[in-house]
This record gives sequence, C-alpha cells and structure tokens, in this order.
Amino acid sequence: MNIYEAINSLVDYGVREKLIENEDRVWAVNRILEILCMDSMETDAEVKNMDLEEILKVILDYAVEKGLCEDSVVYKDLFDTKVMAVLTPRPSEVIKTFKEKYEDSPEDATDYYYHLARKSDYIREYRIKNDVKWVTSTEYGDIDITINLAKPEKDPKAIAAATKMEQSSYPKCMLCKENEGYAGRVNHPARQNHRVIPICLDGVNAFLQYSPYVYYNEHCIVFDECHKPMQVCEKNFRRLFDFVKQFPHYFIGSNSDLPISGGSILTHEHFQGGRYEFAMAKAPIEEYVTFEGFEDVTAGIVKWPMSVIRLQGDDTDRICTLAGKILATWREYSDDEAFIIAKTDDGVIHNTITPITRFVNGKYEIDLVLRNNITTEEYPDGFYHPHPEYHNIKKENIGLIEVMGLAVLPSRLKTEMAILKDAILENKDIKADERIAKHYDWTMKIKAKYDEINENNIDKIIEDEIGLVFTAILGQCGVFDRNEEGKAQFKKFIASVK
Repeated sequence: MNIYEAINSLVDYGVREKLIENEDRVWAVNRILEILCMDSMETDAEVKNMDLEEILKVILDYAVEKGLCEDSVVYKDLFDTKVMAVLTPRPSEVIKTFKEKYEDSPEDATDYYYHLARKSDYIREYRIKNDVKWVTSTEYGDIDITINLAKPEKDPKAIAAATKMEQSSYPKCMLCKENEGYAGRVNHPARQNHRVIPICLDGVNAFLQYSPYVYYNEHCIVFDECHKPMQVCEKNFRRLFDFVKQFPHYFIGSNSDLPISGGSILTHEHFQGGRYEFAMAKAPIEEYVTFEGFEDVTAGIVKWPMSVIRLQGDDTDRICTLAGKILATWREYSDDEAFIIAKTDDGVIHNTITPITRFVNGKYEIDLVLRNNITTEEYPDGFYHPHPEYHNIKKENIGLIEVMGLAVLPSRLKTEMAILKDAILENKDIKADERIAKHYDWTMKIKAKYDEINENNIDKIIEDEIGLVFTAILGQCGVFDRNEEGKAQFKKFIASVK
C-alpha cells in the first residue's frame, strides 16, 4: 500500500465507520494532505479494506521518512492522533447525536459514543487486544486477572525531551475538560480525537468519557466540571445513584479520597463505571444486619476478601442517608484490637470508603468498602496495602477496579512469567537471573504445592497462582480479618452506627 492508497483507505474507513459522511471525502483527503505536507493526490488511488493499524502504519512510516515525525512511539502517537482528528466529528455534533439517541434509549446513546471512541482511535483497540487476560476461580468467585499493555512505554528519547520541556499547567490534569481536542506534547498524550458528553448529576455539572485503556467493557469515567480534589461524601453517593438512574445498564463507583487506599488521580473529582459485572457484584451477602431506623433498607456483610457493607432498596434517598451515617461513623472509628486508627496524632485522617452503585434486579444497591491507609515501620507503603511478600506480583495501590475483583497487573509480568516458565521447566537457577530473582520464594512455594509441573500444565498453574496472590492481596487490604475475631470486630463497628 502506498501513501495515496493509505490516505484514500483511511478516509473510506471513516465513512464506513460513520465517523464522517460520504460528502466529506474530498475535504478529508485534503486535510490529511495538509498534515502530511503533500500538495497533490492520486485521485485514482485504490481503496484497500485493511485494519486501521495497518493503514496508520503506512502514514506514519511516510511521516517518519519525510522528517515530519520522530521514529518513536510517543511522537507517532502524537502524529497519528492529529491525523485521526480529521475523521472525528466536532464536539457539538457528538453531543447532539448522543442526546438524540438517548431519547430512544440510554443504551443506544452509549453504544454510539463507545463506537466513536473506539473507531476514532481514541481507544487504541489494536493495543488493547494484546492485553493478557484470564480468570482464576477462588472461594469468592471467579476473579479477573489482566496484564494491561495498552499504555505504551516511553522511549529514552521522549523521556529526555520531556525533562527539558517547560512545565505546563494546561490542561491541569488528564481528566480536565481542556483535554478535549488538545494536541498533546511528549509528556501529555494527544487528545484531538477525544470527545466528552456533558451530564448533570444531582445538580452538579460533570462530563462522561471513556477510558482510553479499557480495563473492562465500556470502561467509562465521569469527571467533575471543576478541577477539585476527590471527596467521598454523602453528596457524592447521591451523584452516583443519579448516574445509575440515567444509565441503568452501567455501574459506577468512586476511588477512595486518600493516598495509598485510592487510585492514581486524587486531584480531580471523578468516578469510574461501565458495562461489566465484577466478581464482587456477584458475591452474596453472607450475613444480614439491621441498622436502627433503616429497617426498610436491606443491609449485610458481603462475602468478599475486603470488608464490604451492601445496602439495597427502592428509595435511593434512604440508602444514601444511611450510607452517609456509615461513612461519618467510619471516619471517626478506631479499634485498637483490630488495628483501626481513624486519626493519628499529627491529625491525619486514615479512614475512608470506596463506594460502588448499581441497579440490580429492580433494586438500587451500593457497596461500601471500608478502607484505611495507616502506615507502620514494617509496612511503610501501607498496612492495608499489598504486603512485601507479594510485591513480586504487585506493589501498586488497590483502587476501585481491583477492589471489585479485577487485577490490573504491571506489564513487566508478561515477560517475567515467560522467563520464569522456562526456568521452572528447565530447572534453572532463578536466583541467578536478576529479571526473575524476585520470584524465587514464590516459585519455591508453587513447586512444593504441585506434585508435577510440566509443559502441559505450567501456564494454568502460574495463572492460577497469580490469581490466588491477588485474592490474598485483597484480603490484606480488608480492614477486618475474615476469621471469627475479624467478623466480630466488623459487627462491632456496624453496631456503632447510630
């Protein structure tokens, strides 16, 4: 495929995927010519029905050859996003179409919007399909495991260039509305093909978008109009339920609002949702409880590695009022025997909640996951955080997605597990290989556990053991142990809610 065929094929792709209209063809060709600094076009160039990745590769190779783009993944991402912007409808058109489809059904609206996000290459589907995924069966249900490879690693040239750049505060963060249409730079991704949908949640202006990394189906983000810090509060419980009422086919939740126990972005108020049923949502209530004055709200402790209270009912106002009481009590709750410390002498607050809402079987439901981010000398990264014995698999924070039962593991594991597999099968010295030496103790436990490990079962064994490690990590992040003593301590807290 030559450059002229690539241009025509890309424009045809845009028409085929309903990004642009047939009447836009000539205009789109000329816009792409402008970006490529070309002043002519072979009008009879053949259209080839090829994957978007293949078409863009031809265009990127041409741009590199002509000195329009550095031969680096960061610079190529900046360049091909500029090209794809030609095929992406203006924000006003996207919003208008979304609203029209919403009149028919919320699902029609999100189907349209998700299609746009994928086919405009805002979500780079060809990278996401490389993600490694599997399911591990545990006593808590089937836990989802993923090694996410959608985020490209920066090359040394781009890293060096970023260090020399003048610091910019525009956009203020990756979630600000100002990202829409932004050209990007080496230390900030291009977003010319990014579109957001304005929504109102309980009287507060916000925007809906999809995550470019898609950890699960229709992984969406709802972010506040204003750049302000994350906050877990009763008001936001009401906003979460308002979203579920507007989009009942989606769940939505919030990371906690404290470091260690939260996600990676605490500086901008946002929620995450989508069209996916996580293991935690399927987990049953193992013990029902009653909160005085709220007998109309079904409540109970969920069978889950972390400490979860589930509230269900028809009246979201009543659910939110009770959830607010539970949060307020938890913020101030301490129990020395359970090692729950609400506030240290320096005035730092340690208790918070990760809330998740959904509409299930005709009932509204919220899961309140109790979190605490206390640190100790032995656990400087956090006591209710992955402990060092599991850092070979994961040492990063356990955020909303993982709380619900989907492990997002570092990309390094894909290579390390391949090397480790070879080392186990050939009985190599794991300690002698610095790439996998960190896995030595874990590997010895695996070898002791199984009578035979061979080429036919090793992949399943490694996957299952990683899944069991993740499940154990969730247990470490639970503030009350899953034993009888821990369950009694959990019920003691519930009894304190007045």
